[in-house]
Amino acid sequence: MPPEHAAEAGNDALNHYDRALDALAEGHVPAAIASFRASLAANPAFSDARHGLIHALRDAGKLDEAIAETQALIVDHPDDPLGYTSLSILLQQQNRIEEAEAAALKAKLAGWKEQLRQESALPASFGQQNQS
Repeated sequence: MPPEHAAEAGNDALNHYDRALDALAEGHVPAAIASFRASLAANPAFSDARHGLIHALRDAGKLDEAIAETQALIVDHPDDPLGYTSLSILLQQQNRIEEAEAAALKAKLAGWKEQLRQESALPASFGQQNQS
């Protein structure tokens, strides 16, 4: 894709995402769902739009669809703690407690991995007191 088309797709994704957030804030859940889907159509890798879609689907009571979207998010972003947390919440709402607990554990593990990655990226002197 030429760079100018990639930029247009990115702008389209953000514009649809902004409309989705506005619709969700105003309680227009079906419009939010449509706009989140349009955002993902413009940029399938836009994880914030997928998180928003999951939230809107949950608000609409479409738990099976929300779970499917969450599972797709986890496939694309296996180190995203929020994806596993969302899955755990959705599974709890369906009274699938053992699966929800397993997803919660994966969220915790992903969070620890993220924290370790961040800590390993810090300079060696981070957190040391000034020795002068």
